[in-house]
Amino acid sequence: MSLFDELKRRKVFKVGAGYLVVAWLVVQAASIGFPAFDAPPWALRIFILVIFLGFPISLVFAWAFDVTPDGLKSEGGMRGSKGFLLIAGGLAALAFAWYFKGQPAYLDAATAPAATAAAPASAVKPPAPISRKSIAVLPFVNMSADKDQEYFSDGIAEEILNALAQVKDLKVAGRTSSFQFKGKNDDLRAVGQALGVAHILEGSVRKQGDKVRITAQLIQTDTGFHLWSESYDGDLKDVFQLQENIARAITDKLQVILSGEQTERLVAVPTQNTEAYSLYLQASQTFNRRDGAHFGEAISQLQQALRLDPKFARAHSRIAALQSLAGNYDPRVEASSAAAAEDHARKAIALDAELAEPYAALGNLYGRKRRFVEAFETLKRALDIDPNDVTSNFWNATLLCQTGYLARCDAALDRVLEIDPMLPNALFWRGREYVRAGNLDAGEKMLLRSKDAGLAHAGVALSDLAKARGNLPDAEKLFVQGNAPLMGDFPPGSNEVLAHGIFGDASARAAALAEIERYLAGKPKPVAAVAAGALLRMDPRRALAVTQDAPTNNDSTLLAPLWDDKQTRARMLPEFAEFARRAGLARLWDKLGPPDLCSKNDKGDYVCH
Repeated sequence: MSLFDELKRRKVFKVGAGYLVVAWLVVQAASIGFPAFDAPPWALRIFILVIFLGFPISLVFAWAFDVTPDGLKSEGGMRGSKGFLLIAGGLAALAFAWYFKGQPAYLDAATAPAATAAAPASAVKPPAPISRKSIAVLPFVNMSADKDQEYFSDGIAEEILNALAQVKDLKVAGRTSSFQFKGKNDDLRAVGQALGVAHILEGSVRKQGDKVRITAQLIQTDTGFHLWSESYDGDLKDVFQLQENIARAITDKLQVILSGEQTERLVAVPTQNTEAYSLYLQASQTFNRRDGAHFGEAISQLQQALRLDPKFARAHSRIAALQSLAGNYDPRVEASSAAAAEDHARKAIALDAELAEPYAALGNLYGRKRRFVEAFETLKRALDIDPNDVTSNFWNATLLCQTGYLARCDAALDRVLEIDPMLPNALFWRGREYVRAGNLDAGEKMLLRSKDAGLAHAGVALSDLAKARGNLPDAEKLFVQGNAPLMGDFPPGSNEVLAHGIFGDASARAAALAEIERYLAGKPKPVAAVAAGALLRMDPRRALAVTQDAPTNNDSTLLAPLWDDKQTRARMLPEFAEFARRAGLARLWDKLGPPDLCSKNDKGDYVCH
């Protein structure tokens, strides 16, 4: 009798098929059950290995024994069993090989030392394990007949996200990263991996007159299973209670621990005026997009909201945030917007001292004014109130980068990306930090991700990367692309002249410097950041001279590059110590200690290398 016939007679095929079906069902159940009880990842792998090893063992038992009415009986003799035992042994060996060599986690661990050894000092951090108590809130779909109501559905999702983000026992992906998936039909398991979360909340909003219906569903990302779904109906005045119901259902399902006032309420009620709230959501859409061309319209909407409800603290706060950024987009409004930002931030704090945003806006404003000590103090206050606020964390990180605290800057940027892993500006800053540290490959990945996410000026840092690799033609092209949105009221064609001067020969540099001087001669303060940044690349001494007494409209373009290796000569100029004093840096360093590349000499001057 052939081996095949013998296997068939001894019912080995039946046993094997039955085992595989049951094993598959058991593994599926375990993949849900183990994480639900917060079992470590290795526990599930051990369980699956045992299941794998059980398969050849079950085949051996099927071969050697037969189930009869009288019980389990030996088949008697092991004739012809040599080939079969070799097959069973081979299957067991394959199971061991898969466990110890075939898993991605094992492969990653095996190759990690080599990768780490090859990487420069600023190595890429490995992704953190995904916590079971983690969630991303995707933008809710606008199901209203009026498609202009999209701001409302976005706002509902954002309010729920903000409420959940206050729960210390729950990790919540940042708004920018979650909203990157708006309008896309991506596999939710892939979305969960990208955002580093175990659960996703998605939903829809239908608004008709004063009636609103919100539908929400909770999905487990590793399986794609729907854990919970519910629809909520109410009047527009009930919208905060509807959000509260959804947020509380999520915390119940994920079994998170609530503390303090959260046991009573998760979603705050910022205003009782539904029209004022609607205007706030419209303005917030502009703020979240950093749509500088429409900042004026957003501020007008918030001012209208304040006429409807003068005690609407979050409207004051959002005006402060918008005004603190307005000078980035139009240097001509720098002075007026700074005054308005401070005024509205103070009013917001007077109405609600537990809002983080007005402190963050003040911190950003003080940083722009080079009042660095006050900037860090107010940003610390914002982070004390809300440690997970992305804006506060990001502005704190970039200020550390600008003032020379490079190691703390990198750690702070990593924290931002932990909260909001797809925030384009954070990817940009972390990418340029990798490039500064010499880790060009990691820098390129971050910068390309920021560019793919829609950051228009990513090309500026990519040009530095191309230059570091010796590719000057590409560096010049990338600089033109990235610098175009920042040119403001420079004459047409100036961008190309500046790029050619930075990456070209001596005659091109002279032409670019002449172009900048013509621009500066006809412009009042503040100095445009584009002019200061280009000067720093071509004539550092002149750059320090024209910017030491007053901030540019965006000092990050000037101060952050000062700490690059290619600006060593700028830091070592005799004029640098005076620049540090007059620009407010020395005052900060006296309080917080010297930055990474500087020390204080016997004369009290900061000497940098």
